[in-house]
Amino acid sequence: MGGRYAVIGLGQFGRAIASVLSAKGAEVIAIDNSPNHIESMKDDVALAICMDATDRKALIAHGINEVDAVVLAIGKDFEAQLLCAAHLLEMNSKRIIARSHGKHQRMILERIGVSEILTPEDEVGKIVAERLINPSILSFLELPDDFEIVEIRAPKRIINRSLEDIGLRDKYKLTVITIKREFKEIKNGETVIEQHVLGVPSSKTMITENDTLMIFGQVKDIHRFTDINET
Repeated sequence: MGGRYAVIGLGQFGRAIASVLSAKGAEVIAIDNSPNHIESMKDDVALAICMDATDRKALIAHGINEVDAVVLAIGKDFEAQLLCAAHLLEMNSKRIIARSHGKHQRMILERIGVSEILTPEDEVGKIVAERLINPSILSFLELPDDFEIVEIRAPKRIINRSLEDIGLRDKYKLTVITIKREFKEIKNGETVIEQHVLGVPSSKTMITENDTLMIFGQVKDIHRFTDINET
């Protein structure tokens, strides 16, 4: 993956982002004003710094304005989040991604010039609602014009059938991007089940039990497909 990133604010949200970035090979600078938070992250990132992120001189001294992207994940102190964002914008940071708690914070961040804003609570709410409505859907990515990419458990009625026979494109206007399949493997003398991606499926690819399909299409067509084939 590579790249240099700064994560400012090491609450649960910030720690999760810093850990995933670091695990994927990125150089991560983790910043917080809590020594305890820094201590808990120092072995997981390239550099963990205990400092006041609203201090413009400190941001420059540590080269925060020169990284590929800054994630602002300061939790309860929105004033600090706002001031830090203002400093980064003034310093022409390449990319700023800020967390907001609700629409008012989002509006203020947008007003000062932050264009990438995350509201995790809203995103979690969407996921929970989607899974309540359609339990087959494991995850989804919203796209413009009411399109989505979804990961979906293979519905009962399509198991042991080929993609050609199912007719996703002709009947449902959907495209299968890829399929994840479970395989039993022996590791250290024990049988484990792991998922592997099959690559780009052909029309002859058979769907088996416990397959996960990655599908692209409009929301209404995805729901129609799952409703018809789960019953």
